[in-house]
Amino acid sequence: MYANDGFRELDRDECLRLLARAPIGRVVHTRRALPAVLPVNFALDEGGVVVLRTSAASELARAVDGAVVAFEADAVDAARHSGWSVVVTGTATVVTDPAVHTRLARTGPRSWAPAPEEVFVRIEPELVTGRELVGGRSLYGCLDVGA
Repeated sequence: MYANDGFRELDRDECLRLLARAPIGRVVHTRRALPAVLPVNFALDEGGVVVLRTSAASELARAVDGAVVAFEADAVDAARHSGWSVVVTGTATVVTDPAVHTRLARTGPRSWAPAPEEVFVRIEPELVTGRELVGGRSLYGCLDVGA
């Protein structure tokens, strides 16, 4: 981001606070050497770890285990030309520890598409970035959002 480009850079704590309020995000991974984006519900765990819950047989679980992925969530107010976006980049792993799985079954996200056998995927937050656009303001002036 450039100074006065209309966006405000968010620090890690702000990013995590905003993520905690978002109901849906997008996980970005590689499928056949091309980018793939899937909308998912999620929860934040200790240290800002993003947790997903999916079918053990899902393509997502197979594709991301051990891979570096990006996770993005946002909120937009189109009428006010404002919003925010947060991206978490890190290595995704399928949870194999029974104690962690049991804990996440109690505290983690609930599946919107339940399956007979589900797994949790953790994305370690190696890089957390975010930006906010407030009311269409930039170095070049203010957008009249009432027009």
